[in-house]
Amino acid sequence: MSEARISIRGEWIELGKFLKLVRAVPSGGAAKRVVQAGLVRVNGRVETRRAAKLRPGDVVELEGRRWVVGAEG
Repeated sequence: MSEARISIRGEWIELGKFLKLVRAVPSGGAAKRVVQAGLVRVNGRVETRRAAKLRPGDVVELEGRRWVVGAEG
């Protein structure tokens, strides 16, 4: 499984926006579909809330890819 560290500005980012940031999905609508389908895991648990807040240290997984949320700076 590939893994990348992605830095964010601020204290948190919504899951749907994060998926667009890492180009895992092309749009907010696509983010909504993959999240609601239960295809996204956050810290090892299925996450079905597109607006779930991700903070530095969280791990997001989708379709064999993994991203670690990091703090900018």
